[in-house]
Amino acid sequence: MLAIIFSNCGHNESMANNIQEVSKQDLVPANKYLVKKNQQNIVNFVHRRGWDMTETQTGLWYMIYKHGSGAKAVKGNSITLSYSVSLLDGSLCYSSDSLGLKTFRIGSGHVESGLEEAVLLLHDGDKARLIMPPYLAYGLLGDNNKIPPRSTILYDLTVVQIK
Repeated sequence: MLAIIFSNCGHNESMANNIQEVSKQDLVPANKYLVKKNQQNIVNFVHRRGWDMTETQTGLWYMIYKHGSGAKAVKGNSITLSYSVSLLDGSLCYSSDSLGLKTFRIGSGHVESGLEEAVLLLHDGDKARLIMPPYLAYGLLGDNNKIPPRSTILYDLTVVQIK
């Protein structure tokens, strides 16, 4: 009896490995397709609004529409932002008006990776718009609250203070 159980365990493990490998092979093209589709949605969104945005190598889109005169943000600084976060359809998800200002240490990893990247492009007093595809924002699952799975988000923010 034990021989049968142990022989089946090895077979099941082998089957699981094969399924996992097939899944990885299937996910790569699916992921590339979704990234390309997100990219096109962002391009269309930006063009409809006539915004002059820049895309970084990671896929973050940003536009500084008012330049401040303060210091440039660097890793390790504490930064305070007033902000609004919405979906591309215009649905407001979060804002500093209702939740208060957002303060974090740059490089600590406690915010979206797209926001970490973006603040390093900003100076104290800057006002900017950011568009983050899902992989730079809340990913495949969303935030289990107001941001749905696989959502591209739009930040409108002001750098209140850098120290």
